[in-house]
Amino acid sequence: MGLKAKEIRKFTSEERREKLEELKRELMHEKGVAAMGGSPPSPGKIRQLRTSVARMLTIMHEEGER
Repeated sequence: MGLKAKEIRKFTSEERREKLEELKRELMHEKGVAAMGGSPPSPGKIRQLRTSVARMLTIMHEEGER
């Protein structure tokens, strides 16, 4: 399940950066698996990861981080 905005807002600035990097790494891995012709374990995982990354960046921008 993706991150909710309320959950992201509770994170500290450092926690947000760490979580963003983790999400980006996971997204790159899933895209790599898909590009190699493999079937991801969860078909909606890439979309959910992209949404979570975008939500994280939006909240970071609103908070004046980044």
